[in-house]
Amino acid sequence: MTSKVLSLLSRISSRKVDIVAPAFCRYFQTSGFQMTKKVIVFAVPGAFTPGCSKTHLPGYVAKAAELKQQGISDIICMSVNDLFVMAAWAKDQGTAGKIRLLADPSAALAKALDLTVDIAPLGGIRSKRYSMVVEDGKITSLQVEPDGTGLSCSLADKIKL
Repeated sequence: MTSKVLSLLSRISSRKVDIVAPAFCRYFQTSGFQMTKKVIVFAVPGAFTPGCSKTHLPGYVAKAAELKQQGISDIICMSVNDLFVMAAWAKDQGTAGKIRLLADPSAALAKALDLTVDIAPLGGIRSKRYSMVVEDGKITSLQVEPDGTGLSCSLADKIKL
């Protein structure tokens, strides 16, 4: 999977980004992202779901300032939802200035990373819950929840910088 992610990041950095989620691509194209930045990307199965809204995202919101003091330039939360749901969730969770929430409406990014899980009660194909640190264009840490949805290794207090 690491080679897939590195290939994906390479395409993003060279703006050949047609295969991945539009919001993710727009972020990397318009934010001045350079492969020398240190970025946390984490994914949740669904916005407004209990584990995502009560534990996962709030943990990163609470630790955002600390993580940025440790050299993280951006923290991105991805979910297989539409951009309207993600915007409403961002407002609900108070992420402004702390975490960027990006939509992956067709699971294109999750599929490209081979990090999908089928959860019928949440709408079918979703992203597995994971966290990664990307530094200088390389994944320096990748934590994928063993069952795809749990709350153990991908939490903000477990991130491996």
